[in-house]
Amino acid sequence: MEQLAADGIDVVRVTYPDLIGTERARDVLLEELPRAVEHGLAFCRAVYHTSPQGDVVPVAGGLDAGLPDICVRPDLSTLAALPWEPGVATCLAEVVDPATGAPAPESPRDLLRSVLDRCADHGLRPVVGPELEYFLCEPDPAGGWRRYGAVPGVVYTAGLRADPDNHLLRTLRQVRGLDIGVLSGNHEFDGGQFEINLLHSAALPAADRAFRFKSAIKELARQEGRLATFMAKPFNDAGGSGFHLHLSCETTDDRGVHNAFDDPRGAYGLSATARHAVAGVLAHAPALAALLNPTVNSYKRFGPDTLAPWLIDWGLDNRSAMVRIPPERGSGARLELRLADASANPYLAIAATAAAALLGVLAGEEPPAPLEGYGYDTTKASLLPTGLSAALDALEADTDLAELLGKDFITSYVTYKRDELERFGRHVTDWEFTEYAYHL
Repeated sequence: MEQLAADGIDVVRVTYPDLIGTERARDVLLEELPRAVEHGLAFCRAVYHTSPQGDVVPVAGGLDAGLPDICVRPDLSTLAALPWEPGVATCLAEVVDPATGAPAPESPRDLLRSVLDRCADHGLRPVVGPELEYFLCEPDPAGGWRRYGAVPGVVYTAGLRADPDNHLLRTLRQVRGLDIGVLSGNHEFDGGQFEINLLHSAALPAADRAFRFKSAIKELARQEGRLATFMAKPFNDAGGSGFHLHLSCETTDDRGVHNAFDDPRGAYGLSATARHAVAGVLAHAPALAALLNPTVNSYKRFGPDTLAPWLIDWGLDNRSAMVRIPPERGSGARLELRLADASANPYLAIAATAAAALLGVLAGEEPPAPLEGYGYDTTKASLLPTGLSAALDALEADTDLAELLGKDFITSYVTYKRDELERFGRHVTDWEFTEYAYHL
């Protein structure tokens, strides 16, 4: 507290992710921080079951249990000053059930921890590098939102050519001060779309950094009077936003600590562990889609010629494959899973990917031959689920992955997402009115 006060901090924002990766938080006055650390902050457990529109979904342990509490304790090891909000520091929180002291059943951060513990049981420590894309929108005088700087042909550019107000430069400087491992950024394929890369690290800190990054980007856009969205495909005339995960694993043996995915003598320069991990990700891809492509909108990002995966395949430095093996070897040997879209909860996406890779290692199977040339040929590989309902069916049917992630979590998640599908099914869209109203 003395150090925070000396740094001009008088408020600590305590944050944690809900089931869909949205930041939930409470601002704590500095003088009340010891009480919050000792006793925790009470939140309603149904915050995990609350939809983006504020509906409380009837997930077991929420409404049916009388809306009980969860206890949220600040994790002071994660404290960081907010560069854009003077006097405010932020930290992540540990979330427990006050009745048992155990982690809250829906806590995404604790789900990832449980998967990493299973990986550690087999001598593997996942390392993850997240890549996230987002669209920046500005108010449309006609109402609603429109893309900011919506000019074509600006992929892999920086500067005023595609960013007339220097949003990216300003944002990079701000998030650098948050110390979340921001590496670089550029304008992406579509007008108003940006990508910012984060350094690789152990999986839990990587998820923490991705979560804090998404929250920071949205907050900084609000300060500009704009909207940053990580939804999968916000516009009909543009592509989608991806969340690419670079995954490797460290292991320790008589050679010391090294990358378990590297083997100069192995096929493709990859170890058996790496190839088995690829096979596991391919085998569990339909179920992974439910967690890595978690919304109704997610499946509108897919399709041929989108550079978003459409088929369950892998390739060597091939961006049209679902799993790409980048060209680096040695300490840089890794797989890049291109399946997730930017709306995915970082904790759930990383937990599910690591779980699928571990299941592949335990099964010990080799992947099929890698894709050659441009992909999207349905005669060469199986199709991913084409909608959220099919992906949820696949998740429920994948008993091995469900066991690793926890059956209670799967039940809660599927219940929450089935409610989303039901609400969407009842909603009359603009497309329907345009298509039918005049002629029928």
